[in-house]
Amino acid sequence: MYKNNKHMKKIKIKISNYCFDAIIYDTPTGEVIFNKLPLKGEAIKWGDEIYFYINLKIELEKNAKEELEIGELGYWPVGPAFCIFFGKTPISLNEKPRAYSHVNVFGKIIDNNNIIKLKSIKNGDEISVEKA
Repeated sequence: MYKNNKHMKKIKIKISNYCFDAIIYDTPTGEVIFNKLPLKGEAIKWGDEIYFYINLKIELEKNAKEELEIGELGYWPVGPAFCIFFGKTPISLNEKPRAYSHVNVFGKIIDNNNIIKLKSIKNGDEISVEKA
């Protein structure tokens, strides 16, 4: 669905002492978020999801979903929030992350070897997202 590399933009997500490389997909939500970078906030954990509130109003896209892949980035319009999914959430039906309600998937962490480090992030840790 998001395989066209020439339209993917690279970002860095910094949380606590960690830095994660990610890509932003060529989607309406990806475009809005990339153009608003840098973003900052405080981490909120919900199972193996980290999110932070952002001051953006983006409509739910037609391909929004609740069940995600590990490492995917989502925009939650209800928050509104920038979400990082890295494992099971309290409402997961299997090993996959499941959002509280539909999110617009707009990117993915590309360094899956380091994604386990997200488990050590605590509520209130500062998050910054910037262009790479």
